[in-house]
Amino acid sequence: MKPVLEVKALTHTYSAGTPFEHKAIEDVNLEVMPGEFLGIIGHTGSGKSTLIQHLNGLLRPTGGEIRLDGEDIWAKPKEIRRVRFQVGLVFQYPEYQLFEETVFKDISFGPKNMGLEDEEVERRVRQAAAFAGIDEEMLEKSPFDLSGGQKRRVAIAGVIAMEPKVLILDEPTAGLDPRGREAILAQLRDYHRQKGNTVILVSHSMEEIARNVDRIIVMSHAHKLMDGTPEEIFSRANELLQVGLDVPQVTKVAMELQRRGLLPDSSIYTIDELVRRLLALKGGEAVC
Repeated sequence: MKPVLEVKALTHTYSAGTPFEHKAIEDVNLEVMPGEFLGIIGHTGSGKSTLIQHLNGLLRPTGGEIRLDGEDIWAKPKEIRRVRFQVGLVFQYPEYQLFEETVFKDISFGPKNMGLEDEEVERRVRQAAAFAGIDEEMLEKSPFDLSGGQKRRVAIAGVIAMEPKVLILDEPTAGLDPRGREAILAQLRDYHRQKGNTVILVSHSMEEIARNVDRIIVMSHAHKLMDGTPEEIFSRANELLQVGLDVPQVTKVAMELQRRGLLPDSSIYTIDELVRRLLALKGGEAVC
């Protein structure tokens, strides 16, 4: 299977040639596979936001390239808009970008800009609204009359309505209460399961990443530090902590149990797995 996105030796330098020159990312290589649910984590200033803004052409590389379906997205700069329809990016606090008079019009903004017929636009709006958990009666309301969580859903639906091959979400649950966070994540899981499209989730919450993604990229000081499954990444909990990142609370519990000699390793990142290990331990079974 060929990657849907390829990042090759990507470097981005802000304020190049000035006293404020700063490399936000340097020599990053990465492949993203079709249908993958990928998580990206990193401390503030690690380069993760700069990285994802390259994936749909919002930023142009200082060095290296981004390939979509094997083609350099900047080979034809005048067609970069087409790339943004295929790689949809939901910014942090996207509800601040809502501006239309109804929810329907806001969600339809992207599909209309794609030049689609009205019938197809309506189909996409209603399907995207369903994926985002937006009721039909809400479509004719003003987005400014909605709660924070509902506005967030509308903004996400607006990107889903373009039916991108890759959906990128930058901290999609930021600022929401626990119930709102889980509602958004549940809708994203359903979207990924039903559509089978690639989803990239950027989050500072290790619990969110651990529970939802198949693979994790760890960014640190402008470089890709780690790349692996959640189990592989969180088995290196001490390294993550050393570079200023957190780990899931359940991993911290497992680390303490390992320190006390009660578990052979701490590569645990979900409560279900910890319970399984402890039950096996209680029953005198192998817990590896």
